Amino acid sequence: MARVPAAVPTLPNLVNRNRKAPRARQAPTTIELVPQPRPWSRALGLVAVVLMGAWLGLLVVGNVRVPVGPMNTTMTLRPSFAGGTKINVSPLGALELDSHIAPVRLDVNVDQLDPVRSQALVDHPERLSGLQDEVTRDVAHGTLDLALRSCVAVVTGATALGLAVYRRPRRALTAGGLALTLLAASGGTAYATWNPESVLEPKFSGLLSSAPSVVGNARSIVTEFDVYQKELARLVTNVTKLYDATSTLPAYAPDPTTIRVLHVSDIHLNPASWKIIASLVEQYKVNVIVDSGDTMDHGTAAENGFLDPIEDLGAPYVWVRGNHDSLVTQQYLEDLKNVHVLDNGEAKTIAGLRFAGMGDPQFTPDRSKRPGAEASQELAGARLATALHGQQTAGTPVDIAIAHEPAAARQVDGDVPLVLAGHLHHNEMEIMKYGTRLRIEGSTGGSGLRAVEGKYPDPIETSILYFDRDTRRLQAWDEIKLGGLGLTTAEVSRHLAKENPSGATPSPTPSSPAPTTSTP
Repeated sequence: MARVPAAVPTLPNLVNRNRKAPRARQAPTTIELVPQPRPWSRALGLVAVVLMGAWLGLLVVGNVRVPVGPMNTTMTLRPSFAGGTKINVSPLGALELDSHIAPVRLDVNVDQLDPVRSQALVDHPERLSGLQDEVTRDVAHGTLDLALRSCVAVVTGATALGLAVYRRPRRALTAGGLALTLLAASGGTAYATWNPESVLEPKFSGLLSSAPSVVGNARSIVTEFDVYQKELARLVTNVTKLYDATSTLPAYAPDPTTIRVLHVSDIHLNPASWKIIASLVEQYKVNVIVDSGDTMDHGTAAENGFLDPIEDLGAPYVWVRGNHDSLVTQQYLEDLKNVHVLDNGEAKTIAGLRFAGMGDPQFTPDRSKRPGAEASQELAGARLATALHGQQTAGTPVDIAIAHEPAAARQVDGDVPLVLAGHLHHNEMEIMKYGTRLRIEGSTGGSGLRAVEGKYPDPIETSILYFDRDTRRLQAWDEIKLGGLGLTTAEVSRHLAKENPSGATPSPTPSSPAPTTSTP
């Protein structure tokens, strides 16, 4: 049977084959766009997870219990904006050191005194000679252990929180790595800003009577300072003595080459001031007390009996008149034993130091500001400067000048190494243009009855000034601040006279006076 030949496709057929059948028209599809987090928000979220996780890790496991000499301590790293080191000596208080600037702070908690190791020291007192080296080794070992444990705590905490938040192992590991990097950067910053001399200027808070014994006296610290760890060992060693005390805390043992001056001012009839001053005289073995005025409030004869406790304070009392002290007050004080009233540039040598003082030219118990007040202060200061020149010419140079108002005190710039003042009810320390150091004391009476006028009571402020007995120059000072009326806080801050001039040089012209403030 003959085959029928296949039809040869023509060009129109090929075109028709390639044409697609027309589609039915469909409604346009709506596509929902899920907003993606921006890169910076993701980064902030990751940083928040890292910081929170690292903090939780340090909080849970980032501490070590270390036996330091005869004491059991706990060392901890804590997040902090200011850094530094805090030594908690319960129940006595706390000691703060500006040891470094970093986002981490070293906390050392003195937990308790180990009875076995303490008894061993009592039974074998010869071991005390090696106690400092032992404490140094313990502190170094504890610091290394704390660093390793903190690394583990930070990485573990950040990784665990990252896994809980992101549920992705890769993200969690990234968080752990960033936490380790952050800790390493913090450690590097702390190392770069490490200040071993911070132990020379500690700040205490807590029981006032414990403060001097914790670090020893200014002279021995300056001469015996070696490295930070050894001084930290000294702190812990001396704390042992505090815990060993039963009925009373140990007395402060000052260096015999140091003269200690207690500077008080603006007592304003606060009877509690006398007990505080007497306690400080005994505790610090004060050689002389300097009062820069405003001991009274109205300067009347009826108030004179308030001054009688001065005779029993246990140290010579050097006094200059303030604007709340009358000549009646001054005459009464001149008749009290152990009191040295200075006025009109008069100079006296007391406890190895030569003082000169000028009473305030104004008497304003009503707190008024009389016309010409600034000029009268400048005139009084100029008279004091003239007296200082005379003492210098006579071969009996003055070590410390005293005036009540800073405006008068500034007039002796260049004529004396140190001038003390009050009046402002807050403390200041500055070195003036021609080298004289000006120390302004706060109110040792907490502003007296005026303490209840404001929202918060004014603190009671005073200071201990340490002088070298040979050079009669200021070495250091402790600022002491007690809580005001109804408060029981105590704070002591030590400062070194790092820029203290060897001696003030006479100025060619008097420095320009600073403006005076309203009469407190």
